[in-house]
Amino acid sequence: MKNENYYCDIAENPCSMCMPMGAIIPFKGIEEGMVLLHGSQGCSTYMRRHIAEHFNEPIDVGSSSLNEKGTIYGGEKNLFQAIDNIIKIYKPKILGVLTTCLAETIGEDVENMVKKYLKNNPEIDLNIVPVATPGYGGNHPEGYFLALRKIVEKLSEPGEKTEKINIILPNISPADIRELKRLLNLMEVEYNLLPDISETLDRPYEKNYMKIAKGGTRIADIKDMGSAKATIQMGITVEQQLSPGQYLEDEFGVPLFNLPIPIGVDNTDLFIKTITKITGKECPQCLKLERGRLIDAMIDSHKYNFQCRPVIFGEPEFVYAISKTCYENGMFPVVISTGSKSNKLVELLLKLNNQGSIVKPEIYTQADFVKIRIASKNANANLAIGHSDGRYLTEREGIPLVRRGFPIHDRVGGQRLLSVGYVGTNVLLDQITNTLLEVKQTNYRSTMKSLYGKTGSN
Repeated sequence: MKNENYYCDIAENPCSMCMPMGAIIPFKGIEEGMVLLHGSQGCSTYMRRHIAEHFNEPIDVGSSSLNEKGTIYGGEKNLFQAIDNIIKIYKPKILGVLTTCLAETIGEDVENMVKKYLKNNPEIDLNIVPVATPGYGGNHPEGYFLALRKIVEKLSEPGEKTEKINIILPNISPADIRELKRLLNLMEVEYNLLPDISETLDRPYEKNYMKIAKGGTRIADIKDMGSAKATIQMGITVEQQLSPGQYLEDEFGVPLFNLPIPIGVDNTDLFIKTITKITGKECPQCLKLERGRLIDAMIDSHKYNFQCRPVIFGEPEFVYAISKTCYENGMFPVVISTGSKSNKLVELLLKLNNQGSIVKPEIYTQADFVKIRIASKNANANLAIGHSDGRYLTEREGIPLVRRGFPIHDRVGGQRLLSVGYVGTNVLLDQITNTLLEVKQTNYRSTMKSLYGKTGSN
């Protein structure tokens, strides 16, 4: 798609990470789930650390520890030994076997390796899900949805239709998932939610440490997804070949409703109306009150927010939802970017921007922070919304950062950041507005001096 405000280039310092990083997270949202990386030890160590810093939880990821010998002669022996060790130590119910750049470069066929392992060990009762995730094959949002698709392909089964709704989630915080479950419970909806990291990656303190945290989506619920009444997938930018909801529709005839993350009034309204359409249930009065409080908060803050010129970056689903929320509140983004190569996101953003916006944003895919910084400076951005890597914008250009998305490394509580629903949007809106006010009040005297000269006493 050609547009003077849209750019796609090869990133040197991207604002996204590699495929296996994203693919680990869905397995951490399934009951008694464990992950094994077929590749070098360093990849496993790096990803454990990266994810653990965001969630502030211990993250166990196994490794087949490929070395020089395995790279030359093949890593089947290493992989089989690693699976044996995982079963012995963790006793999981489901095991994701992911690949790294090294394994993919030497042509390791993990799918056939897993079949061979299970054939040689018929006594083992374990769901093993192989997922090819070379780092150069995509980025972490693509790895995330590819893992979800493979899990659904492996476990879902046909059956007599039920009243349950499948809820398939992108990479959102445990706090967001808890809020979505609250909304579903208030509407008395029966659902299968995948993945559910609300307890596994934000676990309560326990005196006796458990290698695998309690909670997560039940395997029985994933099996039931093929007999659900409908699927709501928060994945409007996801390509069909990566979409678990598309697979359920194609394979089992489960109707798919592809929705944005319910951040903002319109997106949350759409989520509630879709549930009402599928189930016939009415929106409860308490949610109408929450919506009214959000509208009131928008009215209270609009006189400050109209001055906001935000730069928004992160995963495609997050970027779209946040951009739409900004437009709702009179904040016109000047730079919108993602590390993914997402044509669907570009189409959606251009459509969104054409609905009465007075500012035409620069839109980037496969973005790096050098390019984002230059564009933000040129566009006089005064706020950034995205993950912790955006601190680069604060350090270099003095643009304050509202931290949302994944990863949050330079603050605690990334797993507790709330953004979804009417309540979460209110929390996010207050944070954006207060950040703008803080900057305005901090710089008030210097701004006045630059405009009107030195007057009066200090």
